[in-house]
Amino acid sequence: MDANEILDYCLEKKGVTESFPFDNETLVLKVGSKMFLLMSLEKQPLTINVKTDPEWSAELREQYPQITGAYHMNKTHWNSVSIDGLKKDLILRMIDHSYELVFTSLTKKAKEEIENS
Repeated sequence: MDANEILDYCLEKKGVTESFPFDNETLVLKVGSKMFLLMSLEKQPLTINVKTDPEWSAELREQYPQITGAYHMNKTHWNSVSIDGLKKDLILRMIDHSYELVFTSLTKKAKEEIENS
């Protein structure tokens, strides 16, 4: 997968916005007002940060050397994922999981606004 494929996949989800709040190379994708994916557009190999359940995070890190605790983020909940060598379905599953974790943490009002948009 490349950055455009990941971006297109994420933008198909309800309520997703994109921005560059930190610098010109780190794309941040949010649902509601909360981040669910960060992607470094300049770094090679392509790396994304996704939120994951702590138990699944531990399993992923044990199984895949490309997945580590996310730099500058809560390593219990966030993983850095180097895309190279990982299957597309795993990458998409992690993106979906991150989106769902963040979406479910939104207020009832925010969820309803997104669902009705």
